[in-house]
Amino acid sequence: MLKPRARALGIPFGTYKPGRWNALTDVPGVTVGHTTIVRGEGALKVGKGPVRTGVTAILPNGAKIYDERVIGGGFVLNGAGEVSGLMQVFEWGLIETPILLTNTYAVGQVADATVAYLSERHPEIGRTDDVVLPIVGECDDSFLNDIVGRHVKPEHVVAAIETAATGPVAEGSVGAGTGMMTFEYAGGIGTASRRVTIEGELLDTGTAAATNRFTVGVLVLSNFGRVIDLRIAGFPLGAVLAPKYAGTLKRPVNVGSIITVVATDAPLLSHQLSRLSKRAALGIGRMGSYGSHYSGEIVVAFSTANRVPRKTKRMTTRIEILLDERLDPLYEAVIEATEEAIVNALFAARDMKGVDDHFVPAAPVDDIVSELKTRGFVK
Repeated sequence: MLKPRARALGIPFGTYKPGRWNALTDVPGVTVGHTTIVRGEGALKVGKGPVRTGVTAILPNGAKIYDERVIGGGFVLNGAGEVSGLMQVFEWGLIETPILLTNTYAVGQVADATVAYLSERHPEIGRTDDVVLPIVGECDDSFLNDIVGRHVKPEHVVAAIETAATGPVAEGSVGAGTGMMTFEYAGGIGTASRRVTIEGELLDTGTAAATNRFTVGVLVLSNFGRVIDLRIAGFPLGAVLAPKYAGTLKRPVNVGSIITVVATDAPLLSHQLSRLSKRAALGIGRMGSYGSHYSGEIVVAFSTANRVPRKTKRMTTRIEILLDERLDPLYEAVIEATEEAIVNALFAARDMKGVDDHFVPAAPVDDIVSELKTRGFVK
């Protein structure tokens, strides 16, 4: 049974309204798929399990991403983590592969499987065309998962890509989020979106009808934080919750990361997407993160508004851009959506027992909502 999402429980997240699904998939053309791998119980036997991991795939424009690249950017708040392929995004300002999320030790396997998948569909890769560098982000799920056993296989990657769909996105302990933790509770995948109207006249391109209504979507792979630092709706809940879980087995230090993917249909250039990504980091900070020494807070962003063709007889292409001075509403929206996406991951995740019977409880949602109501943060 699906748990209620944070918004349905009355928790406030700012002023902008969400899209239809309140998800990354509210951005037209964006699809998301998961492969969840749960196998085995008890003592850790490297290569055998227990396995608590998976893969999440994000396709900016479906199967067209290699031929019709989108403009991308990003931001690294703290770099104790990895998103392979991100350096090329910074250099070229383009995204030309699906974006994959997984565990730390599966990055190479997922990248390899993605190369094989794209090469099969585009035989020119590495032959008459350049090679590709897949974008693969990771978090460490070794507290619950036999990470050294490297259980993510090519078929798991292909399944996540090929089942990617629009509509509601499964959250919590699914896909890449299966073995992840958030503020010492179960965590994982969370998503949210915002609709933004920007005042002002638009350039008439003479093609599609112009609009000043845009969508910003966020998806997080959330695996960070200590319960004592948790804040929701601006209230420091951690101080209330921490004593109740003082005896729970925890990771020995504040290790863990969060990978954030931001999508929008607003026409932005690469540097603008990188600026938008910085504001997503502010949303992470609202939750209580201070970017600990051992954590990686890395953001990848893309816009679906403009497509850059791989092959054309022309030497130029025409794109539309939103002027920098009009970006403030998008900045606000991405902060709100990032905060809500993290809470959705926290609320959707379920109790998880993994290697050596390490147990991570689901967040006490009823207690959290009751506490916020008592203090006037939820009506």
